[in-house]
Amino acid sequence: MEQEDLIRDYLVDQDEGMRRVVTHFLNKVMQEEAAQQIGADHYERTDKRSAYRNGFKKRNLITRYGEITLNKPQFRDRSFESKVIPKYARVEKALEAAIIESYLQGVSTRRVQDVVSQLGVENISASTVSRIAKELDDLVEEFLKRPIELPIRYFYVDASYFKVRSGGHYLNKALFVATGVREDGYREILGAKIADVEDEGFWFVFFEELKERGLRGIQLVISDGHKGIQKAVQESFLGASWQLCNVHFERAVLKSIKQKDKREIANKLMDAIEDESKLQQLAAELANRNYSKAADTIDRYIFDVGNYKAFPREHWRRIRTTNGVERINKELKRRSRVVGAFPSDQSLMRVAGCLLMDINEEWITGNKYLSMEVE
Repeated sequence: MEQEDLIRDYLVDQDEGMRRVVTHFLNKVMQEEAAQQIGADHYERTDKRSAYRNGFKKRNLITRYGEITLNKPQFRDRSFESKVIPKYARVEKALEAAIIESYLQGVSTRRVQDVVSQLGVENISASTVSRIAKELDDLVEEFLKRPIELPIRYFYVDASYFKVRSGGHYLNKALFVATGVREDGYREILGAKIADVEDEGFWFVFFEELKERGLRGIQLVISDGHKGIQKAVQESFLGASWQLCNVHFERAVLKSIKQKDKREIANKLMDAIEDESKLQQLAAELANRNYSKAADTIDRYIFDVGNYKAFPREHWRRIRTTNGVERINKELKRRSRVVGAFPSDQSLMRVAGCLLMDINEEWITGNKYLSMEVE
């Protein structure tokens, strides 16, 4: 097929989430090509040098993730010849797999070397690949430690679960992502943290780290019923209310209901969820029908599922659940399918951080999530 046809086929399934990663990786590969062609790294003094660098030239490239802009190195005395751009269309699929499976997720630097050799850079070393990964880790760390500049009124916490290698075996670990709606109505991704154990101590540390970066102004915290989170919210955010995500509440109640009764109970729960007296009546009914676990769940959370009603009605739909951050979890899950299990916490956070940076940029440059002028 012609190159244009290949690119057109790839663009059928665009994925904006990886544009930054692809751009970063290809720029680094071209820098390695430049170093090999002139025989010296940046500012290196050596008799082997055959030319001098002369900045960069912007070069646009169409990929399956959309158009990206690369920094193509330039030489003073002769032309820089890169094999990245002309060969990109043929190896893009393999490069994507290498990025996802290898240097992004830390599986094997040798896989990256195999793909880079297809790009024409035969002598790239494992240390070069590791350096690229390290630089990307630094970008993620900088993003996750940046100051939180504006007060946050609504604070959301939600989790995705992944298999991560620990020693000689794999564990299920939770990656918690914290987001918020700022006082100007825009959403922002505030932080992320991997948890081995979900208890009050974890939440207290996580919240304190965010507060040290400037988190303030919280009036409502929305999450599912993670162990210890309610008490940690009370201690860390004085004056704030905790809202149990209504969707998670419904799932928890229905979990112990027999399949033949689920639809009936689900309809009754939807009708009762905004009325405490109706919830109490439903809990009594479930107890009488030998659904004591479901009744206990209602009793445990009956005063935590309606806290959103203390805020403007126009905000209710978006502050009664954690649905607003579901896209993040879905994207993280989709990314992880090609891996199966992550080799380390760092590799998981590297992938998550890249995605979170892109989503955050979309949020703060897009439309307002809520109008904060309403009262």
